[in-house]
Amino acid sequence: MGEHDGKAVIVTGGTRGIGAAISRRFLAEGADVLVCGRNEPADLPSHEGKRASFVAADIRRPGEAASVVRACADRFGRLDVLVNNAGGAPPADTATMSPRFVSAVVTLNLLAPFYVAQPANEVMRNQREGGLIINIGSVAGRDPAPGATAYSAAKAGLTMLTKSLGMEFAPKVRVNQVTVGLVRTELSHLNYGDENGQEQVAATIPMARMAEPDDVAAACLLLAAPSAGYLNGTELLVDGGGEFPARYLAVNPSPHETRAGGTQP
Repeated sequence: MGEHDGKAVIVTGGTRGIGAAISRRFLAEGADVLVCGRNEPADLPSHEGKRASFVAADIRRPGEAASVVRACADRFGRLDVLVNNAGGAPPADTATMSPRFVSAVVTLNLLAPFYVAQPANEVMRNQREGGLIINIGSVAGRDPAPGATAYSAAKAGLTMLTKSLGMEFAPKVRVNQVTVGLVRTELSHLNYGDENGQEQVAATIPMARMAEPDDVAAACLLLAAPSAGYLNGTELLVDGGGEFPARYLAVNPSPHETRAGGTQP
């Protein structure tokens, strides 16, 4: 018996990376999971033979976003948790990025979560138990980074969207955000380089490693637990304690060596 037996969960972008990890964890806890994406993958997230359901949709289009919610309600008879995970953007030079690029990034990372949240709220508020919406945010929305202007602005907006929806959808529907730091996925090399480069990046984090997708999934389960029933309109930071300031790294290139000598575990 899992903590979420009989529950229905949507994970947008739930076919790979962080989204797949979130899907597997909810499946492991007994939930029925529906994932969406523009193309069905060869393998859907599964746990001990139980597989996620898939619906093809481009959630940047309001009508298709609503169709994902309808598919979940039709298939499982309810919707208990929505995880707005789909997002991301490639690095781009702010001085030369096109208006079309900016619009696409903002639509995926800010507008699409709203497009799914609105019909999800309609279903959840008519259930006796209500429901929960979890937005997957990013530390890029808190701290600027080169090449991420449009993405950072969209993720900053997502944080305010989380707080605003939490205020308006309560008390039947809670809305919270998992704000994610650096995560090690199958695409990490695109941002951080080879294994050596990723190790150097990990050294800038107090926990001495990047997050794994399962760390983000665990945070989602924490917010979905009955004991978290009063958490609403808030952020849960999953960033390993942040990053050491550049001025500190400039004089302490090995920050995990204690002042007394030796290496922390």
